[in-house]
Amino acid sequence: MPSRPPCRRPPSPPPPARAGRRRVEGRRVEGRRGGALPPPAPAPFRQAYTAAGQGGRRGGISMRRKPAAWPRGGRGGIPGKLIVVEGIDGSGKSTQIHLLEKWLRYNGLDVFLTEWNSSDMVKEITSRGKKKANLTPTTFSLLHATDFADRYERNILPLMRAGYHVLADRYVYTAYARDVTRGCSPSWVRKIYGFALRPDLAFYFRTPIDTAIERVLVGRPRLKYYEAGMDLNLSRDPYESYRIFQSRIIEQYESMAAREGFAVVDATLGIKEQQQSMREAVKAILPPRISRRAVMDLPRDGYADAPAAPAPAASGGGGG
Repeated sequence: MPSRPPCRRPPSPPPPARAGRRRVEGRRVEGRRGGALPPPAPAPFRQAYTAAGQGGRRGGISMRRKPAAWPRGGRGGIPGKLIVVEGIDGSGKSTQIHLLEKWLRYNGLDVFLTEWNSSDMVKEITSRGKKKANLTPTTFSLLHATDFADRYERNILPLMRAGYHVLADRYVYTAYARDVTRGCSPSWVRKIYGFALRPDLAFYFRTPIDTAIERVLVGRPRLKYYEAGMDLNLSRDPYESYRIFQSRIIEQYESMAAREGFAVVDATLGIKEQQQSMREAVKAILPPRISRRAVMDLPRDGYADAPAAPAPAASGGGGG
């Protein structure tokens, strides 16, 4: 099994036409000598894959910008905000993002919630690959990138342009953490997702590994093969493999926290305390009409991360 994804260069494009006349999609067009008409913009994932092989276009909003230059808000012509939550399984992030969604709706804002690995386009393919246990780290990474690109192009970006505030239960940082842990090249993974906008606010739920595992295993009969990281041959015991796998993912998150500007949440605090700190941070980037007295009902106990809660109809299911 290769430790790094293949990054072969795609075939070089044909040289630009030198004649003043040329055909584009069956039509004869006029143009200046020595200049070729630009091709139609490809889909975001196709652009990202080209970038991974050539270091060229990255797609999305700005075709030539680098991930390090992602804007923090103030995106021209995009009024909506992007708020994401990150953390390992059992960190409580799903509970908190659903509470935040209800609170924003209560205050009259247009909100859309999207979850990782929930695109109908690749859900069936991913499920088949997991059942047969024949997904390589590269294949796993590309499937998740395809899922993300589909949701980004169909939901996230159009709704933000329409003024919706998008909440993402896991974003590109999940791929940065998991794919690198599985052995993919960090630079390759970042180029794959180079078309994605930088969030206005990214919460990272810092959770001790023992606390997270205890939450995940409540009421769950057994761990799934890829969930436990069994494809990495870390241990023959699924539970020990899961502990090692999640510990390595934590290391990746911690290495990103300062560089990516995460708003770190202490996930050992009570649900209400975490939610209150999130709301205070969100108020700083949203219109001032947000009520400071609005308090939504909190769940009595448990976390949506463990076991997984039913996904809202608008966003599909998570996992993987």
